[in-house]
Amino acid sequence: MVGRIVEIADDRRHLSVFRGFLMVHTTGGTRQLAGKVPLDDITALIANAHGISYTNNLLVDLAERGCPFVLCGANHNVAGMLWPIDGHHVQAKRMEAQIAASLPVQKRMWASVVRAKLQQQAAVLEACGAPDAPLNALVRKVRSGDPDNIEAQGARRYWGLLFGDGFKRDQKADGVNALLNYGYTILRATTARAVIAAGLHPSIGLHHSNDANAMRLVDDLMEPFRPMVDLKVRGLIRQGLFEVTPETKKALALVMCADMQRHAHHGLYAAPCGLPGAGVFGGAAGAGPAFAWLFAGHGSNGLRGSLTCFRGIG
Repeated sequence: MVGRIVEIADDRRHLSVFRGFLMVHTTGGTRQLAGKVPLDDITALIANAHGISYTNNLLVDLAERGCPFVLCGANHNVAGMLWPIDGHHVQAKRMEAQIAASLPVQKRMWASVVRAKLQQQAAVLEACGAPDAPLNALVRKVRSGDPDNIEAQGARRYWGLLFGDGFKRDQKADGVNALLNYGYTILRATTARAVIAAGLHPSIGLHHSNDANAMRLVDDLMEPFRPMVDLKVRGLIRQGLFEVTPETKKALALVMCADMQRHAHHGLYAAPCGLPGAGVFGGAAGAGPAFAWLFAGHGSNGLRGSLTCFRGIG
């Protein structure tokens, strides 16, 4: 179950813990309590401002609850993440299985991830009234390990169909790109929590191989869910909302709250409002939560939650 995604979005805040609550105080001038949240209700804590200080006790309590602490850099990109060492009662066995997985198995799994992502992108285009045939055609071309880089071919077609021919994905750009960055940050934190709770090691990935990336498995498994964020961003810009504001942050955080149901035509899970959800991975059937198919044996009550944003208080 996903609870509250808490973002510290204003400068000069001090974070501490008291009797099971996250305590947020102002530090400029007279110290005042800006807000508090039960630690057990927090899915992820995001530090997205300058001049934030925090106590070691808080970080320990968050880690013990399996709650990632996300550090954001420029333009809302993730700069780092603190996650717990112990995440599941059979963690050692699952990590051993991860390490022992053969290269052919990893390649087959990555191909499944790519197919699911392409199916999701096609579903998003269909929901927007854009041609989805180019993406659906690519699904059938994905081979084990995706040696032809069909994922990238799909991305080149997808972005132009979704946001227009002049759009270019740039993590350092403002506007639409900044909204995508923020949505992906929340998605990455939510995926990291699910990976850790399942007893898997986030650094042992299927495809992403950057030695400096401690979240390779997280980055692999979040791929089919990115289109959920993309569709929400498209909806925001159609409303004339092009900037990262408290309003758009809340809307993007609520993407993690979508209940997933089976799509009759695509074999996908889709939210009742038509928001595409998780691709079927390994033959999952029936209605279920977005992350249910990611981790065998890892139960969930669905993606439900909210964004608590301590901004402009005090």
